Amino acid sequence: MDNRWKPSVTVAAIIERDGRYLLVEEHTPEGLRLNNPAGHLDPGESPQQGVEREALEETTCSFRAEALVGVYLSRFQRGTDDITYLRLAYCGSVGEPDPGRSLDHGIVRTLWMTPDEVRASASRHRSPLVLRCIEDHLAGRRLPMDTVFTDPSVQQAPHRPAD
Repeated sequence: MDNRWKPSVTVAAIIERDGRYLLVEEHTPEGLRLNNPAGHLDPGESPQQGVEREALEETTCSFRAEALVGVYLSRFQRGTDDITYLRLAYCGSVGEPDPGRSLDHGIVRTLWMTPDEVRASASRHRSPLVLRCIEDHLAGRRLPMDTVFTDPSVQQAPHRPAD
């Protein structure tokens, strides 16, 4: 049995427009929670591809990642679940909602909130990283996109042994 620790890799879109941040309200086992548009990195995709996909799925808006805001580590415990998340948060530009798309399963709605509204709703955040990423964005944290390198081997089909 493999007892090696394996954090879950997630990506998050920190989307700001006219002083407001785009959040999603979603169903969780803890009830309705607020989160940045975010989700797990899928096999075969770069973090940039993952965050752009997640933002589209959760908001119906196309998102183009332009800078890395930060890399974050957090731990979540519920019952016997003990999960460490490694989050890569990106900021960038966003388009208008696509009326032909529907929000991802579990997402109730999207909200544009001021930083003060985000701070005031901290008890409803899915994780403490929701506010931390926004505060880092407000502080001007921007790292170049090439800070995170994705080797081409990530997007290659997995090797399967011959029968």
